[in-house]
Amino acid sequence: MVSSRLLIVTLHAKYDDMILQYDVIVIGGGHAGCEAAAAAANMGAKTCLVTMDMNKIAQMSCNPAVGGIAKGQIVREIDALGGYMGLVTDATAIQFRMLNQGKGPAVWSPRAQCDRGKFIWKWREVLDGIDNLDIWQDQADELLVENGEAVGVRTVWGVELRAKSTVITAGTFLNGLLHIGRKMIPGGRCAEPAVPHFTESITRHGIRTARMKTGTPVRIDKRSIHFEDTEVQPGENDFHQFSYFGPHRQLRQLPCWTCYTNEQVHEVLRSGLADSPLYNGQIQSIGPRYCPSIETKLVTFPDRNQHPLFIEPEGEDTNEMYLNGFSSSMPMNVQLAALRKIPALRDVKIYRPGYAIEYDFFDPTQLKHTLESKLLKGLFFAGQVNGTTGYEEAAGQGLLAGVNAALLAGQNSSSAEKDKTFTLGRDEAYIGVLIDDLTTKGVDEPYRMFTSRAEYRILLRQDDADSRLTEKAYQLGLAKQDRYNWWMEKKQAIETLLEFCKETPVKPKEINSALENLGTTPLQFGCKIADLIARPQLSMSQLADIIPSLHEKLNQPANRKEEIAEATEIKIKYQGYIEREKIVAEKMHRLENIRIKGHFNYAELHEISTEGRQKLQNIDPETLAQASRIPGVSPSDINVLLVLMGR
Repeated sequence: MVSSRLLIVTLHAKYDDMILQYDVIVIGGGHAGCEAAAAAANMGAKTCLVTMDMNKIAQMSCNPAVGGIAKGQIVREIDALGGYMGLVTDATAIQFRMLNQGKGPAVWSPRAQCDRGKFIWKWREVLDGIDNLDIWQDQADELLVENGEAVGVRTVWGVELRAKSTVITAGTFLNGLLHIGRKMIPGGRCAEPAVPHFTESITRHGIRTARMKTGTPVRIDKRSIHFEDTEVQPGENDFHQFSYFGPHRQLRQLPCWTCYTNEQVHEVLRSGLADSPLYNGQIQSIGPRYCPSIETKLVTFPDRNQHPLFIEPEGEDTNEMYLNGFSSSMPMNVQLAALRKIPALRDVKIYRPGYAIEYDFFDPTQLKHTLESKLLKGLFFAGQVNGTTGYEEAAGQGLLAGVNAALLAGQNSSSAEKDKTFTLGRDEAYIGVLIDDLTTKGVDEPYRMFTSRAEYRILLRQDDADSRLTEKAYQLGLAKQDRYNWWMEKKQAIETLLEFCKETPVKPKEINSALENLGTTPLQFGCKIADLIARPQLSMSQLADIIPSLHEKLNQPANRKEEIAEATEIKIKYQGYIEREKIVAEKMHRLENIRIKGHFNYAELHEISTEGRQKLQNIDPETLAQASRIPGVSPSDINVLLVLMGR
């Protein structure tokens, strides 16, 4: 069935001999592509999203889950910037959890299991509702380049799509190769074709490419699982979600379950290692360190007699279950035999086995912080083609690439506006950390975000993404008026509550007995409510139960009281840490403000180390701060550059 949206493009786009003209073209309809296309169109650029299958837009190729450690923060940032991943996740979530709540708020991370099918159709609904955005179902075959600039693509059907900006978000499809045991089949995902020629049309212009590998677990039939031999893992249903801008979760909330491998499982898997493409030389590329296959776990941790597995639903209305922790590319019969040694899975039936996939990516050190190529003007890359892994990392890159593609393509801008770009610092967003790591350090394995990668993580909490980013997005035209108003209301409410807590006194005789019951030291003298909230043993909700004026204040506005109370409490409890980290970030900004690009011929700088000279020449950093983060550039090299800049 041909989509009416596709017909609109065919009938109404301006073309000559099937040349379709746009401001921005986005190649690939995954998580990066969807956010890139939406961002560019929302900023007013006439945008076309090119995808091979309109029924698999934003497909969750691996686990149908969004968020997790540090990844959840990225989704909150996407939402604060006017993106859609958080809204779509909330609308399709079937289990939600806030991870790490036993630790400090710097590492609290939201995570949701989603209904895979509903996730796709919710994204289709979002994209169909965006002005300036068309969808074209086709496959890119050749990058079009004229006078050193990317000007569009030619598809396998011979259609030319031309634009001032082209964003490549092709995921794992470029020369994709699937592996199950010794069998190899070209493919971008299971049962989907690979894209065989597009990489070569890019690399002929000097852009470097290499290969990476990822994998996915077996899918199993819920009806064949003995749940009595598992441990149930319920979700949470409090006020937390990904987008505070949208409605709360609507779908039925489902549990997950845990079980474990055992020594019998490991024996079966070891017997098949000779046929594993990871260990028989079939796969040469590097896979994700932090999401290893089950066979890699056996080889890396030979002394462990069990590994945890998580049985997770794929949707509200399906029997298909995802077996998290059992990623594998072993032969099918080995996978099935090993699974049936697990008590809960002794009668298991599978829908499809796990598999590995190798694919092309492009060296991200060849990109500016805008994600535009340093070699071809108008060409942007985002997502797994930059060497990352994960839906969230891809979506964050996609949004930023879409913004900069739209800015570059701006037709009616003044000359000053045409040079405008949008980037994020390491102290402003996890997306900023991600892109700086990629463009400065490069990758030698699939890059995954962790809180430990961010040196300013107390400033980059999941609760304050809107305070960091929404006003920036509004100034760009990315976040619309309703989202901005929503944030301004929240900002005012937090400031009002914070002022109330700092100014409202509490007397010992009014509260000491309650404090003793809560296990904390009674007051000797009067203090402000904020002083009590700052105690680690006390929470704002506990104090609201014993201080009537605070209880009344927390209910204004009643529809968002938990969100506002949490944000205010974190500001009070962690004020010292937050201020200290701001001071450190401001010191680093001094180096960020020293621009060195174009000032040096590094090949002639014999005052710095040979390795430092080579790395600086290869990456050509924008600022002294970026230079300081390049592996192989020493502090003494930075001091030399500082002295030379002073001259």
